[in-house]
Amino acid sequence: MKANKRMAAVDTVDIDEALQEDEVPETAPLISDQEEGVMEDEELEANASEDLVKLYLQEIGRVPLLTREEEVKLAKRVARGEEKARQQLALANLRLVVSIAKRHKGSGLPLLDLIQEGNIGLMKAIEKFDYTKGYKFSTYATWWIRQAITRAIADKARTIRIPTHMLELMRKIYKAEEEYVQNHGTPPTSEELAKMLRIPHEEIQRARKITPYTRSFEEPVGDEEESVLGDFIWAEESSALRKALQELSVEELYEALGELTDRERRIIELRFGLGDSRQPMTLEKVGEQFDLSRERIRQIEKETLEKLAHGPLRKRLEQFESLIQEEDIQLS
Repeated sequence: MKANKRMAAVDTVDIDEALQEDEVPETAPLISDQEEGVMEDEELEANASEDLVKLYLQEIGRVPLLTREEEVKLAKRVARGEEKARQQLALANLRLVVSIAKRHKGSGLPLLDLIQEGNIGLMKAIEKFDYTKGYKFSTYATWWIRQAITRAIADKARTIRIPTHMLELMRKIYKAEEEYVQNHGTPPTSEELAKMLRIPHEEIQRARKITPYTRSFEEPVGDEEESVLGDFIWAEESSALRKALQELSVEELYEALGELTDRERRIIELRFGLGDSRQPMTLEKVGEQFDLSRERIRQIEKETLEKLAHGPLRKRLEQFESLIQEEDIQLS
């Protein structure tokens, strides 16, 4: 009964759309009492959201992890249609969802949204899991959780337009990955996908690069997470400039990165999880690959991002100069 109550709490974790704050310029000369009241309400709601995350983490932290034998027993009961077993298996893996969701902070979606999307992926994994295959549930579920989160990010936080033919290829890749994970318990390599879909390996790699690119503008830059890649491209919040970025195709971004030196391009790929990197790396890890200090990598990263903003990407954005000037936006 206790488990059922906990699961009910998980199922009803919703994010109030009203939590999105309307930015008020620091230079605003006057703020009405009504506006001040709205700002106070928004701050209270934001604090409430943070408290909700803490309470949620405390709650799921009380649920013990499962042994391999317990996983199999629960999976057998799930296969027989037992709802209580499904809930128990889900509760025991909520920490896995949080762990994966935290890796996508800065993607444009609040952490609670990411967790909620991950929970949907977890329930899908429970539905699809075949214990007779012999692989661990957590290994199998990781792919489903990550897919649910990254697809939500792509749907709700995309800043770059993706060509229709590439979207179709991504759908085919997703279906093939799902089939492979179902049979093997782990995601396929690019080579295995190419063989399954009978297309060149290079096309698989190119399509797999798209998801990281669609979220890269909102990812933190540097260990302190004080700025994002977008800070080097726009100086202030601007609907016009964001509209301009929406017209930037993936091919154009590839072309921009192609104008960097090999070292510059590789550092950006590693730091933002682009290309074959898949996951962002720390300054220390990147430094080890180039035999350079942490601070030197930070310096190269900053110079390269500024180079992109003032070079290849700036040329593309100049096409929208009239829109930018209308809102008095000054590119840094």
